Amino acid sequence: MELGRWLKHAYAISIVLLLHINASLSLGHHHANVTARCLERERDALLAIKGDLVDEYNLLSSWGSEAKKRDCCGWERVHCDHQTGHVIQLHLNGEPLLTYLQGEISPKIIELQHLEYLDLSHNPFRQIPAIICSLFNLRHLDLSFNFIGFSRSKIPELIGNLTNLRYLDMSANFLGDETPYHQLGNLTHLQYLNLGYNDITHGVENLHWLPHLSSLKYLDLSSTNLIKVSDWLETINKLPNLRNLTLRLCSLPPPTLSTLSHINSSNSLVSVDLSKNPAVSSSIFKWLCNYNTTLVHIDLSFNQLSGLISNAFSNMSSLAYLDLSSNQLSGLIPDVFKNKSSLAYLDLSNNQLEGGIPASIGQLCNLRTLAISDNRLHGQFSEFVQTLSICTQNSLERLYLSQNDLAGSLPNLANFQSLKELYLSENQLSGIIPDSIGKLSSLKTLDLEENRLSGMIPESIGQMSLLRELYLQGNQLSGMIPESIGQMSMLIELYLQGNQLSGMIPESIGKLSALHKLDLSGNRLNGTVPKSIGQCSELSNMNLSKNSLEGVISEVHFSKLSALEALDLSYNPLVFNVNSDWVPPFQLGSLSLRSCQMGTYFPNWLRTQQSLSKLDISYAGISNVLPSWFWSLFGNIHAIDLSHNQLRGTFESSKLKVSSSYEVEVHFGSNQFEGSIPSSLLAASYLDLSNNKFSDMTSLCVTSELQSLKFLNLSGNHVSGEIPDCWRHLVSLKLLDLSSNAFSGKIPTTIGTLFRMETLKLRSNKLVGELPSSLKNCKSLKVIDLGDNQLLGSVPEWLGVSFPNLVILMLRSNQFRGSLPSQLCHLTHIQILDFSVNEISGAIPKCLNNLTSLTREGNSSLTIRHSFHPSYAQAPGMAEAPSPADMAEAEAPMMPSDYYEDDATFMWKGIMSSYKNTLGLVKRIDLSSNRLTGEIPSEITHLVGLVSLNLSRNNLTGQIPLEIGKLKSLDSLDLSSNKIGGRIPTSLARIDRLTYMNLSYNNLSGEIPTGTQLQSFDPSFYAGNPQLCGRPLEACNPEGTGGPNVSSDQEDPDELITPGFYISLGLGFAVGFWVVCGSLIFKRSWRYAYYNFLNALNDWLYVRVALIRRQLKDMLSGQS
Repeated sequence: MELGRWLKHAYAISIVLLLHINASLSLGHHHANVTARCLERERDALLAIKGDLVDEYNLLSSWGSEAKKRDCCGWERVHCDHQTGHVIQLHLNGEPLLTYLQGEISPKIIELQHLEYLDLSHNPFRQIPAIICSLFNLRHLDLSFNFIGFSRSKIPELIGNLTNLRYLDMSANFLGDETPYHQLGNLTHLQYLNLGYNDITHGVENLHWLPHLSSLKYLDLSSTNLIKVSDWLETINKLPNLRNLTLRLCSLPPPTLSTLSHINSSNSLVSVDLSKNPAVSSSIFKWLCNYNTTLVHIDLSFNQLSGLISNAFSNMSSLAYLDLSSNQLSGLIPDVFKNKSSLAYLDLSNNQLEGGIPASIGQLCNLRTLAISDNRLHGQFSEFVQTLSICTQNSLERLYLSQNDLAGSLPNLANFQSLKELYLSENQLSGIIPDSIGKLSSLKTLDLEENRLSGMIPESIGQMSLLRELYLQGNQLSGMIPESIGQMSMLIELYLQGNQLSGMIPESIGKLSALHKLDLSGNRLNGTVPKSIGQCSELSNMNLSKNSLEGVISEVHFSKLSALEALDLSYNPLVFNVNSDWVPPFQLGSLSLRSCQMGTYFPNWLRTQQSLSKLDISYAGISNVLPSWFWSLFGNIHAIDLSHNQLRGTFESSKLKVSSSYEVEVHFGSNQFEGSIPSSLLAASYLDLSNNKFSDMTSLCVTSELQSLKFLNLSGNHVSGEIPDCWRHLVSLKLLDLSSNAFSGKIPTTIGTLFRMETLKLRSNKLVGELPSSLKNCKSLKVIDLGDNQLLGSVPEWLGVSFPNLVILMLRSNQFRGSLPSQLCHLTHIQILDFSVNEISGAIPKCLNNLTSLTREGNSSLTIRHSFHPSYAQAPGMAEAPSPADMAEAEAPMMPSDYYEDDATFMWKGIMSSYKNTLGLVKRIDLSSNRLTGEIPSEITHLVGLVSLNLSRNNLTGQIPLEIGKLKSLDSLDLSSNKIGGRIPTSLARIDRLTYMNLSYNNLSGEIPTGTQLQSFDPSFYAGNPQLCGRPLEACNPEGTGGPNVSSDQEDPDELITPGFYISLGLGFAVGFWVVCGSLIFKRSWRYAYYNFLNALNDWLYVRVALIRRQLKDMLSGQS
């Protein structure tokens, strides 16, 4: 019985292999026993075919009319019948992505009437002639990967005439609705049909033609839109000989199983691929159960399978390949794979599976690939290894367990001698990497990234001589990189970034002759960069950034790096010292030398790098002018950063060409450039020219190429005059920063046409007039900073209703008048509200508790970040940092334009300060230096997220709100120079984080509450309050002279013993005494009644006591 089952299994697998093998794989060998020469008519037809083709790769070089080439049966790609001499096979196929033929197929092909095999695949033919439908002897026709649909051509309508066809492949032609489905039903002898990747968007109405193909064994309709074909499964079931079914990415509707008939269905289905069909659910197992004994290959990945893994697999005795990845399967992995001795491939990745793996998986003695990544597996990894050690360890070649919650240390894996790939990234593994790891002699990929591994990288790692990829980044590894790493001669990728590795880079790294990618960034490496690294001739990406490497980088370090494409040495105190006439052996696409010292002059060798797309040489100490050849680099540049140098001079506008066909980033900030801003620079999408000496920006109104500009920072320059009134063309602008210039006049109304703008900064200019009402059209604004100007008028009400996402509003140091509109309370995302140093009067709005963001403590982000990239879009105001996966896509240095981190300058603890990296944590209200009156509203105590509150230098009266102690996050409080009276609330002493407080020059009185903070402040912060006493001021007078002012209208409920308490106690006693005793003295009848009541009460008590004593005595005597 076992032998019969084995034979059936072997037969099924052989059928699968045979159906995928081309009838003839030989392209260059004619029949070995040719006895007849080719016919002249057919030779002429072949030469005509060659004449109409464009053969750039000389695929048909053996074809010719010369005497020595007269016999066409000897030509490559031609096969003849060895008896008749007729051409029976013609191989005109190209090689994928390598070689191909172009042009058209000559009508002369009709002369090859005995042709049985025609392969035209992998060629960009513009058209397939209809004449091939007259080659009635054709049994094999391959038209795949011709992309015919792209040339608006189509497959001949009469293809159904080829009734002898057994094999037809028309895949990857993107024919759309031009596919002649209705003709295919005539091909009744067809055994192999591949129509995949044609109808990607167009929908197929039905598959009524398909049951006519009763001989069909192989069917592939991948990427054919079958969403309208509700009876697809019933139709498939009518193919009695079907063995291989592939309906990948077909938008299949949910299958109807209730009416399904199995009368004529196949009884030998071997392979089923229904992957990437969201409507396919777990109900499909009911159909698959009909083929328990024959199914070898099942792919149901990327569907909507849910719940537990089906028990249907327990009866599939021949199963060798099972892919259930990227579904919604949950729960424990069931014991359904028991006795599956043939199972070689099992993929359960990207589900919601939990727990460990059952012991039955360890008994799969032929399992080669086990993938359970991206689930919720937990437990000790050593237990997993123990389970797999039962039997699987002898066959397992690939183990994928990344992105789970596996914990514990790495056990000894030396018994897994067949293991080639081991992926354990993004788990909770800890401890050291054991020395036994070096015994995995067959290992080619080791991925342990993003765990909690510590200790040193073992020397034994060099024993893995076949290792090609080593990923150890994102751990806590320390110590030196072992010298033995140079023994891994086949290593292609080495990623050790984001650890705590120290010491020098080993010299042996130069022995890694096959190394392509090297990333050692973000460690604590020191010393010099070894010159031997220049021997890694295959190295294409090298990142040594964010270490403490020092010393000189010279030409020797690059002597053989001809394949180098990306180089990042940034954030190291390295000195780049090469000869001025050095010609590098490489052509870089990305270069970052940020913070490396490049010397005074602009590096001349950069002129040889004509493929640069990213260049960062910021903070490099360059202090010369830009050479004239520099502007030629802009031809391919995507991002360039020359900021924070001392570069000077003017821009040559005629030589500067910025591409408008893709987004370009330009960072020239913090240099000494001067003159006019060239109009061609405005074609960039990200332009930072801040902190230079530019004096003219009239080019803004000259050029029309502004549609792609998203970021414009001209702050800190010398531009004067009015702001240009030509902003309508900047339709994509998200950030505009013109602060710290010398602009005058009014804010132009066309700024209100920047509908996508998120940040507007015009701080520190000489702008006058009122805020333009057109500004309210910029509803995407998150940051408005118009401080330090001469703007006037009242604060408009629309500020509070037009910007639902506003996070920062700063109008400080202007001339605004009137009261604060209550509409400001609609700013639910506001974090910084600054109206200081104006002439605002009236009361503080009582609706401040509606400022939702300020009523929440803390923040999820350190910065206030705006996205300039769709994948990083976040909620209003706040943005999380890009995920490691997003950041890791760039092998080369990444420019900051994917997002912009706002900065803000304001008064903090009496000092003008700028914040950027921690701006997201700052929540503040500053209404100081105005003419506000009235009391501090008690609603302000609901703003528990406030970090700073400044109401100083106003005319506020009343008292400090008693519940001000609720503001637990408060770090700075300034209420100085007002007319606030009363006592300091004791709740203020309970704010532990308070590091700055100024209550000076008010009318406060009484004793300063005792606490951990209030006594530590300088006495000057309490000055100007003559009735205030207690530490750090003079002690209060115990006799009351010079003590607290008790005439206050409001007492602090937190303090019990007060003068009022004693007065109330005395009055209460006197009133109570005379109410009772006075009535008895002056009212005789009340007195007699009172005495009678006392006598009666005395008699009742006496009787009750006597009865109780008697009862107790009787009880005690009864017990004895």
